[in-house]
Formats: sequence, C-alpha cells, structure tokens
Amino acid sequence: MADVFVVADNIVSPLGVTTVDNFRQLTNLASGVQLHDDKALAPEPVYASLFGKHTTFTTDDAAYTKFEALLIASINDALQQVAISPTDKKTLLIISSTKGNIGLLETETLTDELKQRISLQSSANMVAAHFGFVNTPLIVSNACISGLLAIITGARLIQAGVYENVVVAGADVISRFIMSGFQSFQAISAEPCKPFDENRVGITLGEGAGTVVLSAKKISDTNIKVAGGATGNDANHISGPSRTGEELSYVIRQAMQEAGVSATEIDFISAHGTATIYNDEMEAKAIALAGLAHAPVNSLKGNYGHTLGAAGLIESIITMQSMKAGVVLPTPGFEQLGVSAKINVAKELQEKTLTHCLKTASGFGGCNGAIVFSKI
Repeated sequence: MADVFVVADNIVSPLGVTTVDNFRQLTNLASGVQLHDDKALAPEPVYASLFGKHTTFTTDDAAYTKFEALLIASINDALQQVAISPTDKKTLLIISSTKGNIGLLETETLTDELKQRISLQSSANMVAAHFGFVNTPLIVSNACISGLLAIITGARLIQAGVYENVVVAGADVISRFIMSGFQSFQAISAEPCKPFDENRVGITLGEGAGTVVLSAKKISDTNIKVAGGATGNDANHISGPSRTGEELSYVIRQAMQEAGVSATEIDFISAHGTATIYNDEMEAKAIALAGLAHAPVNSLKGNYGHTLGAAGLIESIITMQSMKAGVVLPTPGFEQLGVSAKINVAKELQEKTLTHCLKTASGFGGCNGAIVFSKI
C-alpha cells in the first residue's frame, strides 16, 4: 500500500496558535482548563478549555464565524509550512466537525438563510474559497471520531490515487447548546476531568482547531506516516459505548494489521480518554483485548478538554510530536487506576523511543476509530 506522509500540521488552542507552542506548553505540564463563570454558557460556573471572549484568529474575523475563523487560522499556518497549492486539482480539503455553527441558533432568528448558514457544507465552502481550493471540500462529521476518520479518509484517497495532497482540518467551539446537551446526560465534570482515574466523574469540554497536511510525497524532513487506520461501530446504544470493548479492540487490530505491526511493536497509545465512567472502562478493555496492556497510555482531555470534531486531529498531532521528541506526556488528573483492565496509564512525563504509536477515538452512536502512526 502506498505511503501517506504527514508533511505539515498546526494546532490552535487556548494553549497556543502553533503546534510548537502547544507542545512546549504540554511538556511544561500546562493545561487550558479553567473555571469559567459565564451565564451565556451555563447557569453555574463550569470547567472548560476556552478561548478568551476577545480572541481574534484572522485579520478579517468579521467576515466569518468563530468556527470558520478558527479553521482558517489553523489551515493558514499549516499551508505556510509546505509548497502545496490549494489551486492544484490533485489537492483536496477535508473539514471535520461535530457541531460547526450550531451556536448561531442561540443568537440569530431562525430563517431559511440561517438554516443554510449553519450547514457544515456552507462553512466548508467559505473556508475553501478563502484559500482558493478548486475542489469541492469534503465534510466528515461522525461524532467524536470525526477528526480521526477525516485523517483516515484523506489517507485512503491518496492511496487510491484520487489526490496527491489532502489538507485535513477540524474545529469545534463550545456554546450553550453543546454544554447543555452534555449536562443533560449528567456527563460534565464539576472539576477538571480525570481520565482513567478511580475518582473520575465526567467530561471537561474544550474548543480548538487542528490541521494536518497529508501527501503522497515525502517532503523535506518528513519522518512520520499514516501507517494504518480503521473504523467501525459497536451498535450498542446511541450514547452508551460497548460494555465489552470488543468492537474497538477489533478496530485497533485492523489498524495494526494494515500498518503491518504487531501489538508488541506499539510503543505508545494516545487514548480518547474522556473520563466518563463507561468510555474509559470500554477503552481500557479494548486496549487489553488488543494485547496492548504493556504500552504507555495517555489522555490529553485534561490539557485541552474534549474538543469534539478537533480532538482526533489535535491529539494525533501531539502524538506525532511526542514521537519526534521521544517523550510520553502524562495524563492530567490521573492518580489511581479506576478501570478493570490493568492498562499502563502514564502518570508522569517519560522519555521513550517511539516508532509506532496508536491513536484511538470513540463517540456517540457507537463509532470507533484507530490510526497507527509510524516513524520512517
């Protein structure tokens, strides 16, 4: 199978506006999660990783929503790193998001024009036009695996010879609509989240954007490739994951098979790790069933919160930065293992040679995704 290289990337988050900024903050054990007392977001103070109200992302923010401006800022930084043109017919833009402009329903009158404005395709078309992409952008929106699925989709399009380059960007912003939705499930933690910890009580939300540029060509000092990926669905429940973890385990094993690596060769796992009771339990079982209980595992939800459609991208980018730097980042909030499977959750910063790394994701509706990144 043809190689797909990751030739550029960017993260825009409350921790920084470049990948370098973000990774530096993480190695210094920083977190964007803070207590926010904003009645427009929630009636009571809530922990989340959010941008300041007056944060700007582009020189013409007024022409775009916050969601679109975030995407533009992230894509712009990534494209500046490589000589890849959006006007090339062999270059595609993929946009990943779970909610997009849904927050406009809180501030605008519902009209036919607004219905069109909040569609993800409308936002994607505006972002594509900003950069001059000649191909119609592709939308990937599949709950919380959206970012991971977008990378897999881009890689497969390149491997199929349809495109030579794919720009994959994902973003989500947190609104009252989104916050109240998670609160209705009683899923929001009253304190910063604690993935895999015995005292975890729920999710911390966050906002941000991530972009990766995939290419069939090895450009400059590129040394990371998308070695394998797989997705599936456990068909268990609209909001509750599988109780056994067998379905995510199957997806993980499929990704490793495509990558041509065994379980013993996986050096590190960047987990979804939402800090809900059921997700962490399911994911831990899946990791153990796939023969990966030995590998260090972390979750970045305590650093970024759950960034929804951007999570798979942001966390994949940090995984690749960890591979380059040879470090495993700790899991904020984790103290004592609180899942039945004895997985190896990273509690402290570790130095380790990382050649093959796994990124997992799971979401509402039972969707699961896994990618293996390999150093070449």
